[in-house]
Amino acid sequence: MNTQSQRKQYVLFSLLVICMLFCQMLFAQSNTSGGTKYNPNAAFEVKVSEVPYRKNSAGRELMARVYEPQGTGPFPVVIDFHGGAWNNKDRKAEQPMDMALAKSGLLVVAVDMTVASESAYPANLQDAHYAIRWLKWNAKKWQGDASTLGVYGSSTGGHVAELIGMKPFDPEYAAIPFVEAPQLDARVKYIAARSPISDPLARYQNAVNLKRDRMINNHYTYFKPWPTIYLANPQFILDRKESITKPPMFIIVGANDDNVLPEIQEKFVNSYRAAGGNIQLKIFPDSDHEWVAKEGLQTDIARKTVKEFIASQFSQ
Repeated sequence: MNTQSQRKQYVLFSLLVICMLFCQMLFAQSNTSGGTKYNPNAAFEVKVSEVPYRKNSAGRELMARVYEPQGTGPFPVVIDFHGGAWNNKDRKAEQPMDMALAKSGLLVVAVDMTVASESAYPANLQDAHYAIRWLKWNAKKWQGDASTLGVYGSSTGGHVAELIGMKPFDPEYAAIPFVEAPQLDARVKYIAARSPISDPLARYQNAVNLKRDRMINNHYTYFKPWPTIYLANPQFILDRKESITKPPMFIIVGANDDNVLPEIQEKFVNSYRAAGGNIQLKIFPDSDHEWVAKEGLQTDIARKTVKEFIASQFSQ
């Protein structure tokens, strides 16, 4: 074989190696940046099941309600924190929204949390923090991709979501160890919140102005001692310019919400944005605090916009 022929073979071999390396690089990039897909307009059948995830200090078995799309995963994962003014409701509170999200191809897991009559602040936050780590560990059982985990929180569940989202490493919130995987943390990819209690002191003051004794008492039973209402306050955390984690947030509120006034949410959104956070706010006309519990046009739009927000987190 002459020298010229050897050179041609060497060049061809080198080009082949370069092409192979380039293809491997593209494959690796596609795996790390887009391995889990989500189409908000997809339609899946959903299997619903329930499993315990921990027992709280009152001896109650806290349950997780799993909405599992029936198809080929991996599916993005959403954990749902329920509302109930810190004093009532459970994992079933947001079934219509949870089912709507799951039908579009999201693994949705709604969890019970301790209520104030069982134990005051920060017990429910500790449940939620533990539940995030528990779900990251177990998501694969239901074809979920743990790296995609985001939060949907309603009312006081939104309060919980905002606090943990901004302070995922808070030692008080993380007080319950997850022994199976102690390396896991409670960071989340995003937060979608319906009518969150972004400023519980402002919500309390509004309840006083409206003479809503039950709502007033809900604050007293949860914030023990009372000064914790300043500590566990998302708006005040921003006002104090504390060091925070800033997951993308999407807040939906009813224009007629007289429980948490829209201007309270607008103030929080402006403060979070000023702190460098990526946040969106959508106000729904002719809607109250819990409008998504009722079927209707604004509920349909709310479901659609939440799904679109989640989808946007996978196109960045």
